[in-house]
Amino acid sequence: MLYQADVRGESVLAIVAAEAKRAAGEPDRAASWLYAREIVDGVTDHRDEIDELIMSYAQGWTLERMPNVDRALLRLAAWEILFNDEVPTAVAIDEAVELAKEYSTDDSGRFVNGVLGRIADHARA
Repeated sequence: MLYQADVRGESVLAIVAAEAKRAAGEPDRAASWLYAREIVDGVTDHRDEIDELIMSYAQGWTLERMPNVDRALLRLAAWEILFNDEVPTAVAIDEAVELAKEYSTDDSGRFVNGVLGRIADHARA
């Protein structure tokens, strides 16, 4: 949903409303929908702080210059690292890196790993 809103230039609220309607018709998605909604709400609630950390640790990259997939993955994983104690930091980073390798550029895995590693260090400090 974060990626979709970013790519389409639509509000996250509109995307969430459409996905909520779709999820209501697919009861087997109930658990995954609730967690997806928690992530989107968390990123939305803490977007300024998350984006500031991403920009601080991206070294020479603005948010606008990053591939959309990387930007969405960084926001999602940064929220998990900073605000979700149920997801181990290593798991949040590993999952984001693997998704970046699969769905983004050849260099995205290393880039995402580096930025999230710095955010994790910041969170531990």
